Amino acid sequence: MSSEILNSLLKEYEQKKLKAEIDSEKLKEELYEKVPKLKEIENELNTFAINTAKNILKNGNQEKEQKDLEAKILFLKKEKENILKELNISLDYLKPHYECSLCNDTGYITSDNYKSTMCSCLKQKLLDYSFNKSNMSNLDKENFSTFNPNIFSDEVDVAKYKFNISPRKNILNIRDKCIEFVENFDNVKYKNLLFTGNTGLR
Repeated sequence: MSSEILNSLLKEYEQKKLKAEIDSEKLKEELYEKVPKLKEIENELNTFAINTAKNILKNGNQEKEQKDLEAKILFLKKEKENILKELNISLDYLKPHYECSLCNDTGYITSDNYKSTMCSCLKQKLLDYSFNKSNMSNLDKENFSTFNPNIFSDEVDVAKYKFNISPRKNILNIRDKCIEFVENFDNVKYKNLLFTGNTGLR
């Protein structure tokens, strides 16, 4: 898989992530207009979060002051949750709604030890691209069960076809070999298949 394809997909992810966050902000502002108290709580939470960080940097982790700030933040969060419950609104309403909840539309997941791994959703995107690129996207219509040997001639003409069997018989033999290969794909004793000929020939 080329880096160009991966970079292209990551740009799509970046746009999806950005859209989810912009949509979330719009919903939040609309709700805050209807319920100003939620906006006040949000501002207070932000202020307390900043003050907590400043307090730690300035005075170190002083246990009492730290606990007081954490208690205030917890109280405000609880008040916010109660308002949302009274309005019959999900607690996740104000959070961005990403397509993938595992990676939040980044394409990668960071573990507890800060190791970044590709998310399953991005892996699937890459697989889908490879699958479509291989011209195998119509397997539901183009497969052994829909194969029609009757489009091949039943005429034996050595001078024309260079075989002493008909094209239909020949293609049926090829089909059987292909089926045998697929059914024994994991068997190392079976050899690979090699198709030769000019482009577009059947």
